[in-house]
This record gives sequence, C-alpha cells and structure tokens, in this order.
Amino acid sequence: MLRSLRIAPCLVAVLMLAASARAQLGQPPPPQPPARPPSQAPAQPDIGSDTIADSRIATNQQKDWHFIGHVEFPIDKDTKIYADDVKYTSDDDMAFATGNVTFAQGSNRISAERAEFNTKESLGTFYNATGIMTVKPPSRPQAPRPGAIAPPAVPGQETSVIFFGEKIEKVGRKEYKITNGGFSTCTQPTPRWDLHAGTVVLKVGDYTVLKQAVLTVKGVPMLYLPIMAYPTKKEDRATGFLIPAYGVTSLRGQSIHDAFFWAIDRSQDATIMHDWFSKVGQGVGGEYRYNYGATGNGFLNAYMLNQHEATYVQPDGTTTISDPGRYFQVRGTTSETLPGNVRVRGNVNYFSSITTSQTFNTSIFDAASNQRSIGGNIVGAWGTYTLNGTLEHTEYFYNATDSSLSGGWPKVAFSRNERPLFDSPVYFSVGTEFAHLLKDSNFSGVDANSSLTRLDLSPQIRYPFKQWQWFTVNTTLGWRDTYYTRSLDPVTGSVADDRLNRRFFSLQSQIVGPVFNRIWDTPDNEYAEKFKHSVEPVLTITKTSNVDNYDRIPVFDGTDSFVGGTSFTYGVNNRFYAKRHLTPGAPAQAREIVDVELTQTYLTNQNAAQYDQQYQTTSYGHQPPEHFLPIALSVRVMPTNDVNATMRAEFDSRYHSLRTISASGGYNFGTYLQTQVGWSKRAFIAELPDFNDPAHLDQSLNASANAHTKDNKYGTIYSFTYDVLNGTMVQQRVSGFYNAQCCGLAMEYQAYNYGSASLAPIPADHRFFLSFTLAGLGNFSPMNGALGGVPR
Repeated sequence: MLRSLRIAPCLVAVLMLAASARAQLGQPPPPQPPARPPSQAPAQPDIGSDTIADSRIATNQQKDWHFIGHVEFPIDKDTKIYADDVKYTSDDDMAFATGNVTFAQGSNRISAERAEFNTKESLGTFYNATGIMTVKPPSRPQAPRPGAIAPPAVPGQETSVIFFGEKIEKVGRKEYKITNGGFSTCTQPTPRWDLHAGTVVLKVGDYTVLKQAVLTVKGVPMLYLPIMAYPTKKEDRATGFLIPAYGVTSLRGQSIHDAFFWAIDRSQDATIMHDWFSKVGQGVGGEYRYNYGATGNGFLNAYMLNQHEATYVQPDGTTTISDPGRYFQVRGTTSETLPGNVRVRGNVNYFSSITTSQTFNTSIFDAASNQRSIGGNIVGAWGTYTLNGTLEHTEYFYNATDSSLSGGWPKVAFSRNERPLFDSPVYFSVGTEFAHLLKDSNFSGVDANSSLTRLDLSPQIRYPFKQWQWFTVNTTLGWRDTYYTRSLDPVTGSVADDRLNRRFFSLQSQIVGPVFNRIWDTPDNEYAEKFKHSVEPVLTITKTSNVDNYDRIPVFDGTDSFVGGTSFTYGVNNRFYAKRHLTPGAPAQAREIVDVELTQTYLTNQNAAQYDQQYQTTSYGHQPPEHFLPIALSVRVMPTNDVNATMRAEFDSRYHSLRTISASGGYNFGTYLQTQVGWSKRAFIAELPDFNDPAHLDQSLNASANAHTKDNKYGTIYSFTYDVLNGTMVQQRVSGFYNAQCCGLAMEYQAYNYGSASLAPIPADHRFFLSFTLAGLGNFSPMNGALGGVPR
C-alpha cells in the first residue's frame, strides 16, 4: 500500500494529491456485498416509541414531537442523533437539535452546537461543528526501489480524518460540504497540521476538494493554494502529485525532488518525476509498473539528467570545471507467460555515462558498478524437450573511455532431458547450442573485435550406482563436437577468420562415500533433542581425450575450456544436523546447522590449470600451468533462522600462502533489528602472477544495521564500507525516521569517498536528504536511490 500527499507551485490552478498506491499490483478487486432488494430495506424507526429522552411532548395527533433531556433520536439502524433538545415535524421529516448535538453514523461522528436534519433523506446541516471519520488502507507493504513509490510506515492502520467548520452540510451519505473550515488527520487535541479553506467538499472514498486552502503546521501558515484536491479514499491508489523530498550534496548542490503518480488501473501505474539541482541543472524521469499475476509482471524506469557546467573548489584551493551534457539511464525487467508453455523474460540496465552513473547514484552497489547490460530470455518445455534462447549484451568499463563487450547475441540451446535408455538404469540426454558470442574491446581508441559464432553438440549417457545410501557413484560418458567460425592465431594470439572444429570424449565419475554418520540423543538439551554428524568423502574423476588444438580456441565460457587429460577433485564434507522443535507444538525437524567443505583438484595436464573455472582465484585468466590447484575451504553456519555465517578461503598449495578469503554473517533480533557484516581480502604472493601486482590487491569491510520499533514509529539504518588496505572509509550512510499518527519525518546522510582514481570532479561527496509525510500518506524515493529502505 502506499499513500501520498502531493504539492505543486501556487501558479497551478488545481492541485491534486495522490493516495495509497498498492504495493502489489494485479490483485482482484474485493468482493462487493449483494444489493439489498427493495423489499428488504430497513424499516424506519417509530419516532415516538423509539426515541429515548428524559421527557417528551407530542402534538399534531402525535405526529410532531418535542424531546427534552439526554435525547437519543434514531434516524435509521446505523444513524442516531444525540442532543439536549430535539424537535421533530412529520410534515417535512425535519429534526431540529440543539445543545451538545452529536450525529453518529457507523464509525463517523459530527458534533455541533445545533443541527437541522432531514430524517427521511438522512441529510442535514450542522453549525459550529467538528467531525471525524476513518479510512482503512490496504494491509500489505512493499520495500521501495530507488525511484519507486515508498510504502507507509504502518500497514493496515486506520487513518482518522477530523474536519471542522462554521457550517457542515451533509449533502449525501458519504459527502459533506464545509464552510469556513477544514480538516486534518491529526487526532491530537492540538493537531500538528491542518488544512483551512473557505469551502470544502469532503467525499468519503473519493477526493476532498478545497477552495482558498491554507496549509498550517503548528498554527503557522505554510502554503496557500486557490484550489486543491486531497484523497480520502478507501481504495488502494489515486492519481496525483507526491510529497516532494529535499536534498543537498557537495556535487550537485541543493535539490528538490517532485513526482506525479498515475493510477492507470488495478494492474498498472506510472510515476513521472522531476529533480532540480541548484549546481548542475535538472533531471526528469518516470517509472511504469504492471502486474497481471501469473501471466506477467515488470517495470521500466527511465531518467535523463541535463547537466550544465559547474565549478568545484578542490582541497588544495584549485578549481575544477565539470563538462556539461545530457545523461540518461534505463532500468527495467519483464516476465511474461505465453501460450504453449513458453516463458519470456527481459532486462535492461543501461546508462550513457559511467562517470555520471557512479556519481549520481547513492547506492554503493550502483556507485561501484562498472557495467551496463541489455538482455532477454525465452524458455519453452514440451515433454522431455527444452528450448532456451538468450540475448545478452554486457559492456564493462575500465575508465571513462576504455571498455570491453561480452555476451551472446543470440544463444539458442535445444536439449532432450535425461530419460532411461530402453527401460534400463542408463540415462541418455543430448544438448545442442547455436551461439553468436560477443567479445569486443576498445582501449585508447583501438578496437579489437573477437566475436565469433559457435555450434555445439553434446550427447551423453549416465549410469547412477545408488544401491547403498552410504556410497554412491554417478558415471557419465559424453562426446562433444564444437565448430567455431574464428580461431586464435598461434603466432599473434589474436582472433583470425580461420574456422576450427574440436571433438573429444569425456568420462566422469562422481563418488560420494563411504559416508560415516554418528547420532547423539540429547532429550534434555534445550537447543535440540538430537544431533547428527555426517562425514562425506568426495572424489570426482574426469578423463578427457586430448584436444590438440586447444590453444587456438578463444575462451568465452566453460564450453571452450577443455584441454585434455585427467583431473581428480577430492575432498571431504562435514555436515552437522540438529533436530529441533522449530514451531511450538509441531514435531521436531532436522536442519543442517554447520557445513564444512574442503576440496582440491589435481590435473595430469598442467595446461588445464590456465582454463579452470572451479575456483575463484583461477578465473582471472593469469593462472600459471601447474598440477595442483588451490585448496578451497568453505564453511556455512546457520544454528537458527536469526543467525547465519559463511566463510570461504583459497590457499595456494605451491607457495603455501593464502590467496583469498571472504567471510560474512548476519543476526536478526526478531523484527526489531537486522544486521549484516562482510569482510574480504586478496593477498600478495610475490611468485604468483596476478597476485604480485599491488594494483590487484584489496581488503574491505562492510556492515549494515536496521533497527526499528515494532510499529515502525522510530527507526534508523546505518551502513558503511571501509577499505582496510588503504585505511579509507569508502562510504557511510545513516538514515532515520519518525512516524506519528498523523505525520512523519525521514532523513538520510551519506559521506562518499570517490578516491584518487575516481572520475568525479571532487574527491568526496556529502549528501543529505529530507522528506515529510502526513498521516502515513507515503511519498517516493528519488531516482538516485536516496531514502531507499526508509519506511514513511
């Protein structure tokens, strides 16, 4: 759900304010109660006998009544008038009430000095009156994306609207006209804010229109509008302007972020956004979302930034002038189900300038991202046959001008899935692929195109031996035939227009066991009633026939990385299980709480090490020929749903040194606190290529914490990224929010260090953003990702 207040300049004649945009689109409309037949209309009360009062006087043959003292005057089943004195005339069905008048209809109330009411039409006029009504919002929230609509803080909470005026006319069952009055969603004795107007037409379940409106905060006039419309809807969404957000950064100066929300229908919506930056210019963008449930969903987000020239003063007193220009970025995904059991997906994450992309976005992920991509995928399955078509175009930037291109345009794979061969325990499958592979680099203005087309055929048969649970063997025999339209020149190493064909056989056996288990019964243990330790030796033997022309094959992926020879991948897995009562009253369930895996690979053909992709540290393309690959240690711990930790390390077996290590962990304290921490290091090994270059070393630490009250009234989010190797804080980000019953405040501060190698015109950027809400009516997160994840 999402609700929004919208504000525009006073030059706009009519201001509309959008409300409650649904977080989940495509949901069916709620069922409506059946219409009551006329014959079942509720009977009108008998005025004389059904009215409660201290005393009464009847005239006109008991058709007219005068009730005095603690009067409870019924209008219909759900509507009553309470007053000190009520006079009723039957000729015109009018009731005149004075003294502590209260009109009650369901959960709505109006209190006044006096009132005139038509009992037949349930319409009337109240003088010097105040009223209250409730609007129930939808109940499901949604985490915001950068530039997307933000959910309210407390889903499912009713919003109370109080209104007041010299004269309040009830002109319809859910419509009121107020003269010289206004309304607010603050129910405190002294509202934090309210809207005054000469005339207010308030419609429950629709818009409230105000003429000559003045917004006051703590009694201070803040904004005047000749006409405005404010949503008082029970439905999920309404069209209109969203609450603006304010920001200030070192790079772009002060900023104001505005947006207009368009509720197209129950399954579609669009948001149009405008940003103003005092130092660099303006930006415009928009987002379109749709959700048709299982048939399809997606979003498209586009933004253009028109930057003018700006001057920046450096720490040493010199100045830098940034270049003017236009920058755009497009992001989106789509997923559609087509007839014939076919699924189509698409994605785009594209920008026109890597420099602007890294300095504009506040997210550490976007600011550190060096690639843009466009892609799509179509998958179809018919019985045992599968078709998979992919388009992928990814460009990686090394600086503002140098880049490399990779992907497949297209890649089409058709396969027959495994099926028993002649009702035997042997399984047969076959896969084919046609791929036009992209590989293009541009360095210092020199373009090198290594793209080619590849055709691949790979039938295989598999025999699984699983007679014993403690010892299993999976054996696969395969043959591969691959055709390349281009190949590597053996002298220059560049890609030439020489065709190439590669054929080889492979035989692989995956052996697990013998598996050793031990179980401990611990009925008195508070954590678990049973523990289990499992030791699983593993061995994978792969024999590949010689590939004589392997050094002429351009390597794009695993299909191209076969050299020939035999590899032995061996290791041991230690798994620890606990049988716990995860749900009170339910039977205990076994879950894995610790997993420790230790593996290494030996190669009979040491040249195969240059193409290995099993290990993180051998995938850089600079692995020297050797028989023994790194020793890999992987640990995963998850004793409860709230605690988790992982660690992976790779050790060089030749130089007995650590290559890389990474660790991460998380802890959740119920719904009140969520924490994450991660650390990684790439070590220096003087004898090992690619590890003896200081430019390739890194060590970083990152952490985040999200703490808030159960009802999201108070909360804060903090995160940082620290470069341990250089002793530099890359970025720190802290945000906080406060949500009262009728208004809220969200703030965010971020310090970002671009570093000496950055393309930014300044070494560091300091960013601050501020946003308000009224009555839980949400707003939006700006396109640069500010205030993302803050409920408001």
